[in-house]
Amino acid sequence: MKLKYILPILFLALISTACSEDNDDGGQEVNEVEGLLKIQEISNDTHTIELFNEAGMFKTGYNAISIRIKDLATDSFVENASISWMPMMQMPTMEHSCPNSNIVKALGKSTVYEGYIVYQMTNTDGSGWSLTLNYTIDDIDYFATESITVIRNEDQNVTSFMASDDHNYVLALVEPKNPIIGINDLKVGLFKMENMMSFPEVEDHTIMLDPRMPGMGNHTSPNNTDLSYNIADNMYHGDLSLTMTGYWVLNLKLMNAADELLKGEDVTEDNIQSSLYLELEF
Repeated sequence: MKLKYILPILFLALISTACSEDNDDGGQEVNEVEGLLKIQEISNDTHTIELFNEAGMFKTGYNAISIRIKDLATDSFVENASISWMPMMQMPTMEHSCPNSNIVKALGKSTVYEGYIVYQMTNTDGSGWSLTLNYTIDDIDYFATESITVIRNEDQNVTSFMASDDHNYVLALVEPKNPIIGINDLKVGLFKMENMMSFPEVEDHTIMLDPRMPGMGNHTSPNNTDLSYNIADNMYHGDLSLTMTGYWVLNLKLMNAADELLKGEDVTEDNIQSSLYLELEF
């Protein structure tokens, strides 16, 4: 056979072999934390725990967090861990935790786990917080702990307060993360402080909403709806109408299941802002 016919045949054979090998290997490795930024790593003698979110940092307020555990002996990520965590704030005369969720395997991912932490305060330099992770792999218990930095958010996206029922609460803005002019899905988390270490989610309350623009005559907006509890995610959902860009104060009133006022006031000519509020600027 002439060389000009042999070369194309060899080229096709090489392509076919390469494609077959790619298929056998299952294609390129999937990056299960694509689109996320690493916050930091927490390590012990056996594992490195990687913490990720969209911002690449912890901030006061609601933080959605993704986690991977790397086995140092095999240099591979763990797929079968059971994980819990305990964020702690060390103060001069006391220490306390903050609202935080259970950690679950991320949907559709084999090595990523996820949960949230609500940091209700921080020091001016971001210091004071630590994070301990306890986890079990193949019936063996491990832990790792490290100091973390929590940056203060410029707007008030979280608030702690004493209500008229003599309980302390934490209220945190979850969404919208990227507000638009129009109707936004508003989601907040509400937590009650049982003690310095326990902040369970509060069910079956109502949060009344009155958004205002202080720099524009304190005008409000149409088509807002109050927030009600959603059992699907244990958060409070409502509609937030934003008619223009700028600085908004989300004036709130917290009502219990018996429709009794726990915190907050109506906005009037004489009272331009509720004592219970969150801030939003876009």
